[in-house]
Amino acid sequence: MGGQGRQGRQGRQGDKGTRGQGEELLPITNYQLPITNYQLPITNYQLPITNYQLPITNDYHMKLPRTTLILILLALGGSTFVYFSEIKGTPQREEVKEKKQQIFSFAADDVQSLTVKTENVTLNLERNNNAGDTKWLIKSPTVSPANDPIVSYLMDLLVKGKSDRILSIPANQLADFGLNPPQATININLKNQKTHQLTLGKPDFNRRFLYAQADPTRQPDGNINVLLVSTDFENAVKRELSEWQQPGDNNIKNLPSPVQPNPAKTK
Repeated sequence: MGGQGRQGRQGRQGDKGTRGQGEELLPITNYQLPITNYQLPITNYQLPITNYQLPITNDYHMKLPRTTLILILLALGGSTFVYFSEIKGTPQREEVKEKKQQIFSFAADDVQSLTVKTENVTLNLERNNNAGDTKWLIKSPTVSPANDPIVSYLMDLLVKGKSDRILSIPANQLADFGLNPPQATININLKNQKTHQLTLGKPDFNRRFLYAQADPTRQPDGNINVLLVSTDFENAVKRELSEWQQPGDNNIKNLPSPVQPNPAKTK
């Protein structure tokens, strides 16, 4: 029994020794725990970074609808302005524009006679009421049928002609625009006994338009309206008398006759 007691004590001491050796590893294992635990703050440290992005995302989404709303309101406002100013206002502006630019309001068939006065000639034209070869007759300075295409060209300008702009100038400045005296004067007599007058001055600085007056009248402020009209008016009136006359047959009568070959003499 004494031997068994000693063996039991030795066994328990061996167990203690074995456990003692095993317990020496505990600090190593426990020492690794702070390393593992040390990583936790790193993981936790990322949370504020993720949370920090939230206000940026929220702020961006809050600003986007506000900017988009402003753009939509601006587009709607611009569309409304264009509609009322351009679409609905166009007929009214065009009506005013047409009235401002149209020189005369009569039709070609309303005209009974014309008097064209230039530096070279004073020409009286009258509508031919009798059925004939020409619509217009020259009454002075000679009596002859008129060249209808030439007269029709001038008539078309008088009926459809428009002014590009209207200038209001003092009456004492008419000479500066070539209107005192004028370069040409056209008097129009209508079938209803009404009369109109168009006076033509000199071209503007770039020769795109002519200064002109239509039915000259003095305005209440003492000024006179001056129009800018097409330079075609100058081409229509600055002609020689022969151009106003109907071409005669003598234009082809003076052509040389073809030479007839002499017949060969036979013996």
